[in-house]
Amino acid sequence: MTSQHFEEQSALGEAGDGVSNLPSPFAYLLTIHLKEGRNLVIRDRCGTSDPYVKFKLNGKTLYKSKVIYKNLNPVWDEIVVLPIQSLDQKLRVKVYDRDLTTSDFMGSAFVILSDLELNRTTERILKLEDPNSLEDDMGVIVLNLNLVVKQGDFKRHRWSNRKRLSASKSSLIRHLRLSDSLKKNQLWNGIISITLLEGKNVSGGNMAEMFVQLKLGDQRYKSKTLCKSANPQWREEFDFHYFSDRMGILDIEVWGKDSKKHEERLGTCKVDIAALPLKQANCLELPLDSCLGVLLMLVTLTPCAGVSISDLCVCPLADPSERKQIAQRYGLRNSLRDMKDIGLLQVKVLKAVDLLAADFSGKSDPFCLLELGNDRLQTHTIYKTLNPEWNKVFTFPVKDIHDVLEVTVFDEDGDKPPDFLGKIAIPLLSIRDGQTNCYVLKNKDLEQAFKGLIYLEMDFIYNPVKASIRTFSPREKRFVEDSRKLSKKILSRDVDRVKRITMAIWNTIQFLKSCFQWESTWRSAIAFVVFLVTVWNFELYMIPLALLLLFVYNFIRPVKGKVGGMQDSQESTDLEDEDEEDDKTDLLE
Repeated sequence: MTSQHFEEQSALGEAGDGVSNLPSPFAYLLTIHLKEGRNLVIRDRCGTSDPYVKFKLNGKTLYKSKVIYKNLNPVWDEIVVLPIQSLDQKLRVKVYDRDLTTSDFMGSAFVILSDLELNRTTERILKLEDPNSLEDDMGVIVLNLNLVVKQGDFKRHRWSNRKRLSASKSSLIRHLRLSDSLKKNQLWNGIISITLLEGKNVSGGNMAEMFVQLKLGDQRYKSKTLCKSANPQWREEFDFHYFSDRMGILDIEVWGKDSKKHEERLGTCKVDIAALPLKQANCLELPLDSCLGVLLMLVTLTPCAGVSISDLCVCPLADPSERKQIAQRYGLRNSLRDMKDIGLLQVKVLKAVDLLAADFSGKSDPFCLLELGNDRLQTHTIYKTLNPEWNKVFTFPVKDIHDVLEVTVFDEDGDKPPDFLGKIAIPLLSIRDGQTNCYVLKNKDLEQAFKGLIYLEMDFIYNPVKASIRTFSPREKRFVEDSRKLSKKILSRDVDRVKRITMAIWNTIQFLKSCFQWESTWRSAIAFVVFLVTVWNFELYMIPLALLLLFVYNFIRPVKGKVGGMQDSQESTDLEDEDEEDDKTDLLE
């Protein structure tokens, strides 16, 4: 921690907790924990809604939450940090129902910022209202709000008569403060290991198969699908990240699937993770709601200290004593302790050069996303530059030596999906310790070079015995993504395909009709001869041979086929881009 940070902390301490004692030019950081909605209004014909929330200030949307589908009591559990320039304004909270074309309004509320106390987290239950609606009760939104002084701006104001900060230095302080807030929201401090053992006396109804979905915040897993049984045996293990400052409710759902692959939820249950003791295997028998039966599982909450984000000046492996301690932890003497903790990966994200310009100004607002298995960490955003310097150090606990580190660069676009700027993939076994390497950014498929370079420095410490044993175990399951949403592009593509098929059938019918009506003597005579020859020489083996006519047709018209292939490829690329944007929007949010 630098001396500048200590000075800022002392300046903050002198400020006190009263808002009225602070000069008006100061800026603040407002941390919003969007928890849940209760008894929201119905906006869809099916008797439910697909709600999401927007936070607005001075008419501008500062944040947009994810969409919770078909739920009038949604649980978002999202945390966002918003910079506030003045407390003489209201924070607008608006709820919408997502539809295919437009979003239906579900009510709004507001928060008077001057009523908030500094450095204190308060829960607000906001009643939603709509003057144009006849509904009396539109539900409520539950928030946790915490207002603090934006420390970099506080110091600058206090010492303004001594020294003015330059624009670049002020921007650097802002990025560091936002980086600290982002870091706090990313780092998990525990691992929840869940072993799904079996079900007892589970009523499956008319379903042919059964599976279980587990959800903790944004993390989701899906078990394997078993044939219907009163006592299904899953015997699967899943690992979740645990954040002590968020809602620790594990949602468990048992689903059934009939012979037509139609899915139906059979029963649910919940587990309060925060109430479980640490470092202890808790055997739980959970009765299911809405149906008979119980689920038997083991839940273990283990503290995790292997993940961190820091500056270059406090790099964990740069300290010889700390590096020696980590090396001893993964030494051969500890080969039979904590078999899941194989090693530690440290990644220094230094800078990127000559990135793609994604904004109209010819610049970009790049940030970097690092993924190792199910672990994701993100840098802060450097605004209006094509040559960002992050200078951040990330550490990951390694569970499988055969994992691949993926580093992706994005351009931040406010509440819109981020733009893709490049990606690289680095197998852990190919890492050379302590060397600064320059990597060429590639496209999403990692097949072709993209624009720009990124500089990384990595260190990898692991236990070879644990790594060898882990090689014979199944790979860690990946988180289940959200269900596929109805897409305008997919709908347009399918309508276009149906239109082309319909036109082909119609043209064929018109051709046959013209042959029967002898509109063209030569064409009808040739068709008649072909018909006689076919009927006279017809055999059953000719039916599959007739299918070859489709290949001949595509071979005779290669130009049309090539254009159609390029169009389908472009459509497929667009759909992949859309899916990637949806995933990264959830991540950014």
